[in-house]
Order: sequence, then structure tokens, then C-alpha cells
Amino acid sequence: MSAGATGPLSTRLDDALAHAIGPEAAATVRRMLGDPAAPVGITVRPHGTVVFHAAIGGGPRRRVLELDRHAEPLTALRWGADDLLAAWVRIPDGSWLVIEPRATVEATWGASDRLRQAERVGAEGRVLTVFEALDWGRIDRFPTLAAPAALPPGGGTAVLNLIAALAADQGRSALAYRGPYPTEQLFLSLLETCRYEAATDDPLAAFMSGGLAWEPAPHERALTPDGVWVQLRERVEKVVWRGRTYHRPDWQGVVRHAPRRVRDAEDGVRCSLWGLGAVLEDHLVLTFDGAVVRVLEPPPQPEGVRPLPSTLSAGIGAVVAAGSAAPLGPFIRQAATTLALEWGPVAGDLVDVGAARVRLSTILRARLAGLLRAAGTPPIRAALALAALTEIALLLGDSLRARAQARLAELPEPAQRLLLESPPPASRPADARLAIDATEALLDDAT
Repeated sequence: MSAGATGPLSTRLDDALAHAIGPEAAATVRRMLGDPAAPVGITVRPHGTVVFHAAIGGGPRRRVLELDRHAEPLTALRWGADDLLAAWVRIPDGSWLVIEPRATVEATWGASDRLRQAERVGAEGRVLTVFEALDWGRIDRFPTLAAPAALPPGGGTAVLNLIAALAADQGRSALAYRGPYPTEQLFLSLLETCRYEAATDDPLAAFMSGGLAWEPAPHERALTPDGVWVQLRERVEKVVWRGRTYHRPDWQGVVRHAPRRVRDAEDGVRCSLWGLGAVLEDHLVLTFDGAVVRVLEPPPQPEGVRPLPSTLSAGIGAVVAAGSAAPLGPFIRQAATTLALEWGPVAGDLVDVGAARVRLSTILRARLAGLLRAAGTPPIRAALALAALTEIALLLGDSLRARAQARLAELPEPAQRLLLESPPPASRPADARLAIDATEALLDDAT
């Protein structure tokens, strides 16, 4: 930590952070700061994150505070002699998730830790959801979360990263998730905080069957003076800027859909819009260590809106349902048919999803039209239109699944149980026809 960070940090420790980590930990941290030549209990990670450890009540030395390389607080933990009392974890929108160990009892799994969201560190905040209680001093697994959709963007990854960091502190070499909801989204979040251990060509399938172990590999975060949230391990992996998240498309050999993409270029790391195999817009340039070099303002998009036929909505519902959990299929198809699709300008993104309207960016249509003009034969043109349909389905997949989950949750519990225990088939013969019709409609529109 630079000497210039000591002053601002000391001021913070006098108020919110001191309250959050507790008086004994605060006194220990201040002693560390007062003697920078002998930083016992201070660890500086490769990208500048500063981690403070303190022994509370005669217990072992434990992580109590994390700061990024700009001395911005990231995590504050209040320990008793035996276990965690409370924790605050900062998320990309600047708010904090609050963890309350063993705050309640849930019928599903008994003792439960509660999650809240607060505007500042040390505050109580509003209740979001719960998860099965952990022994935070001896972490042995990843817990089941009751309502993942209740968390703000980046919240689930932030909590998993804290669990991974504490498990690494405790020397844990492998953690497992044995819960009932081994979803693709949870798998991707775990990739951001761990390395999977498996000799398999299909780690997602191994995870969903309960056969994947995870080695803790927590990432670092940095909040730049420009307001850019950067997530790093060996490289810049994820960036959050202006409320939008940019991902690497490759994580430990696993390829994920990344329309807002982090990619390496000759002049550094670029955050870009990506579609149909090419860069559509560049938005931000960073150094390879995550410092902002410059903001790139894309040219304005053409005005005007072009509606798309309803056959496209039905085809997208069929494609998304085919790649989702079977019980959600009917609700995904229904949700898709209620959406009116259109081409139009979308600032800084490829899609804008409203309650009953979805606008797809005209830059994606321009890319498809250019590819179709260059295509030599009808089969190539059809394949390009199918690829575009698949890409649009991926853009809308999370939104449609969230709507489907909400609709499923509205059903009486017996009806939910019946669907979960005897789900309808994941695909139907009619889905193939819907996808073909949608592909043809997209091809006609783009030409």
C-alpha cells in the first residue's frame, strides 16, 4: 500500500469501517498502519489489494478488512472469538451486501445466514434473501441460496468470492456445491472465484451432477478514479462501467456468451460490443493491469425503428426453452410471445428489454446484412440467419428465464412440485418448426 493511502484510510477507520470491523480489529489495523516497516498481518496481493488480518478475543488471526489499490474499502468483517458476527462486501454499483450469520431459521435447511443490501459499510440495510448457514471459521462448501434473483448484479459473485478468499486463508484445497440448484449461472459465477478440479470434457455437466470440486482462487477488485469496476486475477477478467458488465469469453477453457466483451488488443485491454463474430463497437481502453487509458464514444446510430414479425418472438422462445431447465419451458415460450421485437438505436448495448417490448440494436442488423451480402450461396445465408437467431436468443435468454421463474413461483406449491418432479419435455417437435420460421423471417428482414 502506498504511503499516500494511509491518511484517507485512517480517517475512514475513525467512523464507518471501525464500526464495521469492531473496536479490537480497528485498533489492530491502526497499529499496523502506524508501523509500515513491520506490516505483520498485512498482505498485498499481485494487483495491489491490501488485506488486513487480526486476532480477535484470543482467536486465530483472520481477515478483517480489504482495500483496493486506491485505498477504497471492499470488504469488512467483524469476528468474535469463534465465528463471524457480520460482514460487508462491496458490489459494483457502490452499495454493500451485508451477511448476518445464523440470523434466522428456514424450514428448508434450518439455521440460515441472511443477506441484506446497504448503502454504506456498517449499515444494516434491507433484507434480500437467505442461504444455508456456514461455519465461516471452517468453510467446507458453497451454500445453497434461497433466491438468487433477489440479489443485485454482481452480488452472488461477491459473496462467493468472499467465501473463496476465507477458504484460501484457511488452507482449504477443494470445496463442493451439493445444493439442489446447480445452474449454469452459478457455474459461471464459481468460475470467477475458483478453479474447477475435474478431468472432464464437460465441466458444466459434471457440476450439475454434483461431481465437480472447486479450488479457491479469489479475484481482486479495483474501483478506478473514473468509476470503473475492474476484476482481475492473472489478467483483467471482468469490467463494470456505466451499469454494464463486460466479460472475458473464455474462463478456464469454458466459453461463455459475451456480447459485452473484455479482449486484449495491441494498445491494452478493450471493452467492446461483440456480435456475429466481430467487434461492433469499442467503449473503453484499459492498461493490462486495469487502469483506464481512455473512453471511446461510438458514433451515433441511425434513428428510426423497424418492427419485427411475431414469428421471430415465437422462434426465440423455442430456442431459449430448448437450452433451459425443462420445467421453465412452457413459461419461457409464453413470455417470449408477449414481447414485441424491433430494430432501433440502443446506446452502448445490443439489446434494450422493456416490459412488453425488446429493441435490438441496428448495429447488429447492419452486421448481419453485411454478412448476407457477402454470402455466396443460399445455404450459407440460411446458416448466417440461424446464427443470428441463436445470438438474439442468447441476448434475451436471461430475461426470459427470469420472467418464467417469476411465473412459476406464482403457482401454488403443489403445482410447482408437480412440474419439478415430472417436468414437461425440454423440447417439442413444434419448436423446430418455430425456429425455422423465425430464421426465415430474420433472413427476409435483413435482406
